[in-house]
Amino acid sequence: MDQFTVSPLPGERPIVRYPDPAIEVIDPRFLKYRLGNAALERLATGFRWAEGPVWFGDGRYLLWSDIPNNRILRWCEETGAVSVFRSDSHHSNGNTRDRQGRLVTCEHGARRVTRTEWDGRITVLIDNFQGKRLNAPNDVVVRSDGSIWFTDPGYGILMNYEGYKAEFELPRNVYRLDPQTGLAVVVADDFDRPNGLCFSPDERRLYIVDTGASHTPNGPRHIRVFDVVDGARLTNGRIFADMAPGMADGIRVDHEGNLWSSAGWGGAGHDGVHCFTPDGDLIGKIHLPEPCSNLCFGGIKKNRLFMTAGQSVYAVYVETVGAQMP
Repeated sequence: MDQFTVSPLPGERPIVRYPDPAIEVIDPRFLKYRLGNAALERLATGFRWAEGPVWFGDGRYLLWSDIPNNRILRWCEETGAVSVFRSDSHHSNGNTRDRQGRLVTCEHGARRVTRTEWDGRITVLIDNFQGKRLNAPNDVVVRSDGSIWFTDPGYGILMNYEGYKAEFELPRNVYRLDPQTGLAVVVADDFDRPNGLCFSPDERRLYIVDTGASHTPNGPRHIRVFDVVDGARLTNGRIFADMAPGMADGIRVDHEGNLWSSAGWGGAGHDGVHCFTPDGDLIGKIHLPEPCSNLCFGGIKKNRLFMTAGQSVYAVYVETVGAQMP
């Protein structure tokens, strides 16, 4: 036990000194986002690798993937109850919502991107490119024009733990899919392991994580940013932030353009969430006792940051809100 917590009684939360020391101000610009009397909360635990959180404000619940356990789980904000949303999720990983509010999911096991219709039917959006099977789609975002952008690093075919071991048929690309025509194009082909991605609030930038260091010791462990041209092409790729000694994974932006990045595999003092200004300055951290895999904004006011991390799901209130896309 560290010096900041007191063992809780059965059924009680631990006592935390305010402001919560798990929320670190690195630069004074982060002060306005930290709430002095809002502490880090662990909402649920007992998973094998939690990933892909997505908020459903119309139902006041959070969904996330438990990849090795092959399921999607749901946490209800009103009751705090956790339930199984979908078992046999095809080892789902990243999730998001499209502009009609439907769930869009990357599936390691089936090596595809799907959409869950309002009546529960599953629509396969893409499972191959130029006649070859996708590797194992990882994370996904939907632009305001309805186009679906996703990464395909292939973690789900490297081993049987998070999918089914298989040979790669395609390079590890980033794709843009037009759901109306079904046409997919490669928008980035120079990543080692493209992972999390998100647009800036005005959609003029696309941030993409490279987790190449996860399998190549000297591989990339940075976040890159690109300019988006005509809503369909990427140019001027450059490094936005170096996440050494660990790596980023999932990323999100707030309405002011700050980038909130998951951070993991760097040990104590690194693992959790790192907050960067639009210029790439690290201004704050939220420390977690587990590697953080992904995050999203949610809650009634969109000012609650939800974080999936290893075996658990965490949340903390912040004085900002998730980006409202055009």
